[in-house]
Amino acid sequence: MTTLITGGTLVSATGRTAADVLIDGETIAAVLSPGSTLLGHDLASSVDEVIDATGKYVIPGGIDAHTHMELPFGGTNASDTFESGTRAAAWGGTTTIIDFAVQRAGERVLDGLGAWHDKAAGNCAIDYGFHQIVGGVDEDSLKAMEGLVAEGVTSYKLFMAYPGVFYSDDAQILRAMQKAADLGLLTMMHAENGPAIDVLAAQLVAQGKTDPYFHGIARAWQLEEEATHRAIMLADVTNAPLYVVHVSAKQAVAQLAWARDNGKNVFGETCPQYLYLSLEEQLGAPGFEGAKWVCSTPLRSRAEGHQEHMWQALRTNDLQMVSTDHCPFCMKGQKDLGVGDFRAIPNGIGSIEHRMDLMYQGVVTGQITLERWVELTSTTPARMFGLYGRKGVIAPGADADVVVYDPAGHTSIGLGKTHHMNMDYSAWEGYEIDGHVDVVLSRGSVVVDETGFRGRAGHGKYVPRGLSQYLL
Repeated sequence: MTTLITGGTLVSATGRTAADVLIDGETIAAVLSPGSTLLGHDLASSVDEVIDATGKYVIPGGIDAHTHMELPFGGTNASDTFESGTRAAAWGGTTTIIDFAVQRAGERVLDGLGAWHDKAAGNCAIDYGFHQIVGGVDEDSLKAMEGLVAEGVTSYKLFMAYPGVFYSDDAQILRAMQKAADLGLLTMMHAENGPAIDVLAAQLVAQGKTDPYFHGIARAWQLEEEATHRAIMLADVTNAPLYVVHVSAKQAVAQLAWARDNGKNVFGETCPQYLYLSLEEQLGAPGFEGAKWVCSTPLRSRAEGHQEHMWQALRTNDLQMVSTDHCPFCMKGQKDLGVGDFRAIPNGIGSIEHRMDLMYQGVVTGQITLERWVELTSTTPARMFGLYGRKGVIAPGADADVVVYDPAGHTSIGLGKTHHMNMDYSAWEGYEIDGHVDVVLSRGSVVVDETGFRGRAGHGKYVPRGLSQYLL
């Protein structure tokens, strides 16, 4: 199957240019100047399919490097399966995800990885890779980390939060980072002071302060800043590269900026919810409504300026990426487990379908450039997690993961509008986007176009990853 995308503006992390893209099978065969006769005088007549991208942007498919499909959490499971979640991702212009395989204390690391392979295999509409959660750092799991690179898993995640579930203390973190530094693994960190949070949360509930709003109060920004600083110091001692996930507090960004200004291999991501949503407006919604937006790290106060600071950090590269931390739960039967006690609300927001659009709206409003949009959502994720060259770029030899995006189009988000995630509500209800995902190709196959979803479960392949290509 050969496809020619013609008439569009090719946008990369470094610029934009009028160009045609020739796809042969699953890969990019050529990027040509408009009207080029290098491959013949009438190339369009010799291919199987022509996609007219006139007036539109042609960009590499999005890479969401932080998702949680089918994650067991809080007595229930994330509501998106690998099938439903990757289908929703495709609708939104994301063509690769990196999900988290889970190991808990007392479990074997490679058993956890195998379980996630079993969940995903044959079910994904787009390509996928894995990070490894190490929730129980001991001699067995440290030894097992030695086998991750051979499995194509070159990053692993630790938690400074959730005592009794995933939590690692400083000694465990130190030992894991020492092992990671030897192996070349990238350490990903959930940086919140979990034991302190648990004390504050218990005190709030004892005072009768049980509404979702108090989830954000218990997880104070000081406890994110402190944990971020502590993670940076432990990484510095061990010489381990560090990637801090879902950064929400401007004070935590300041810690990352300080480390980076001092030449450390320290990186950070934020998520759309920390750019747009807030403690006051969403978590503070009347009654139990705020449960829709309970996630960790929590939404921060707009009055304190966290959201605007996240945008600024994306412009200055103090934060390098935007992922979703997609971990969806329905209100009925899942989020409502926490009625009367915010501690029992499953933590997570569903955003995988909307990340590319929400970030493009930042281009429209002048928060970021068009090129930075592509860099944040595709190119840097590919480089950070060892996929660049195959993913994150439109160039000969790369996988033909391509999105045709219409800046003159419009997208209305919400139930009954744009919503294909397995959730009974939208965290983004009512958001309007001045742009539209028109065509999505995954490895050369059209999976979304004007007729709807054309993909299938099982098209997506597991993508083994190399070592990070983003380190200093």
